Amino acid sequence: MARVAHSSASPGALLHHVRTGRARSRAELVALTGAARNTVSGRVDQLIAANLLAEVGRGWSTGGRPPTILEFNSGAGCVLAVDLGVTSVDVAVTDLSARVLATLGHPIDISDGPGPVLAEVDRLCRAALAEAGLGPDDVRAVGVGVPGPVEFSTGRPSHPPIMPGWHDHPIPDAFAAYDCPVFVDNDVNVMALGEMGVGGSDQDVLVVKVGTGIGCGVVVEGRVYRGAQGSAGDIGHIHVPVADGRTVLCRCGNVNCLEALAGGASLLRDALAAGMAVSTTRDVVELARHGDGPALELVRGTGRTIGTVLAALVNFFNPHRIVVTGGVAQAGLPLLAGIREAVYGRSMPLAARTLDISVSQAPEMSGRVGAALMAIEGWLDEDSVRDVLDAATS
Repeated sequence: MARVAHSSASPGALLHHVRTGRARSRAELVALTGAARNTVSGRVDQLIAANLLAEVGRGWSTGGRPPTILEFNSGAGCVLAVDLGVTSVDVAVTDLSARVLATLGHPIDISDGPGPVLAEVDRLCRAALAEAGLGPDDVRAVGVGVPGPVEFSTGRPSHPPIMPGWHDHPIPDAFAAYDCPVFVDNDVNVMALGEMGVGGSDQDVLVVKVGTGIGCGVVVEGRVYRGAQGSAGDIGHIHVPVADGRTVLCRCGNVNCLEALAGGASLLRDALAAGMAVSTTRDVVELARHGDGPALELVRGTGRTIGTVLAALVNFFNPHRIVVTGGVAQAGLPLLAGIREAVYGRSMPLAARTLDISVSQAPEMSGRVGAALMAIEGWLDEDSVRDVLDAATS
């Protein structure tokens, strides 16, 4: 007779099941994990003593004693979430369920270099903590998203094309005053976490950011896939054939990269060439949102170009869905229409049969929420949970 596989009953795994809503009582944890009732109960008691779980009342009885309902103690500290962009930075303080307690933002120029930019980040972090009524000692972890490739294990950018002066800079060192783990990743991977949410997902998803640059967060069975060196999903530098023979230089040094042909700077360049009265990419996006004909055509054309690359990814990866986010994505349906036209027109029928393509419901917040979730998941991994339990009993 085949044995039924059960999930782990380690303290970290039990905590994860309660945090994500998979189980709400000791009995449900026993049923989910297959572990002995005494084992589960003892570990739950440890998590309660460490202030990570709480008992919040009685559930409905199914014939016996009503179960005691368990709840993750999201107020057992906070995290700092930093969404660092090319022209702006947004900082949030969240509880341990990624609920935003305070958030602040400020324009920056990423090309000013790590010294000035991270000093501004530190100022915003301290101001946001004060606004939330919290202090540095309450911070359990820090999550940072940056607009370039990152070696995830060290938190150091690696030759980022739009971050001059940032190569190999130890970003985690800027947060040493908080005496907690710091997690740094590419901004699109962080946004992908934000799109998955606290409960996560078991789907295969592509999260495409269309802003100053273009990147793709690759989610495989609910987990962000970073690749061998952390650069998976860098679709902005895929070469795109151009029918009219144009040659557009990309800031990476190559020509006719997707970013150079369909990124925010490209959209603004084409709008100015068409004689439109705009000064920023946001202006073009706003015109498209309000039905301006030339702006609509430009945005839809941008979507078609992006969709040409995404169609190849759909044929290769066969995702359940594609989520489009970022500043240009705020154009909404015109961009989406162009992407869908190319993807559905160029993908194999089987790969696109049930494919959902949509715009993020909260593109302006996914970076901060994702950075918070990255920090929370990192802090509550197996080893960290054991350290918290050891500290509570020492």
